[in-house]
Amino acid sequence: MSATRATLRRAATVTALTAASVLVAAGAAAAHVTVHPESYAKGATDGVLTFRVPNEEDTAATTKVQVFLPTDHPVLGVLVTPQAGWTAKVTTTKLKTPVKTDDGTITEAASEITWTGGRIGAGQYVDFDVAFGQLPEDTDQLTFKTLQTYSDGKVVRWIEQAQGGDDEPENPAPTLKLTAGDDTAGAAAPTAKSTGAKEASASADTSDSTARGLGIAGLIVGALGLAAAAFTFVRTRGARS
Repeated sequence: MSATRATLRRAATVTALTAASVLVAAGAAAAHVTVHPESYAKGATDGVLTFRVPNEEDTAATTKVQVFLPTDHPVLGVLVTPQAGWTAKVTTTKLKTPVKTDDGTITEAASEITWTGGRIGAGQYVDFDVAFGQLPEDTDQLTFKTLQTYSDGKVVRWIEQAQGGDDEPENPAPTLKLTAGDDTAGAAAPTAKSTGAKEASASADTSDSTARGLGIAGLIVGALGLAAAAFTFVRTRGARS
């Protein structure tokens, strides 16, 4: 094999591996179970949380999704939006510390939502919408540990939490950030609801844009690699001439 062909082959191999790694990273970034929007105001009322569940298996379908809601900082007034093909079951738990509201003292809250009966195929996702009456005011974030069960019996546990400045864990739990707001929970109700819907859409667009951006980056890397190989080939031929 000539030196020129060897150079071209090495350049093509490096280019292919680099582009493939970028594209794999793009797919992995979009495969996590996530909650949208990514943030809400503390004490926000009458809003909607959307749990996006993508199928990351090529040979099995997602057949069951379990989302666990925190009870130390409970989400009050949980209602589930009907999802075609799926049956939702909401489990409630008695609170260790009752929550006082304008409508009275709340002693129970939702602790788990389980969806069954449907299927999420390879390369597909489903958004599960959950309406809430009020979010807690005494915490900076809510973690929704989630179990995703596949038709082949595999269970993916989305339960890990990032620690400090560490990188994102392999199976991160959906996490909702709660931010400080100037308005009271009641006065912020309409704003919280409309803002939540806009943020959900923006968050989804951002995730998709990130994946597309990584894919485009892979193509650019590939193009640069081929250009470098061509330059080497021309320079080698010129030297021989």
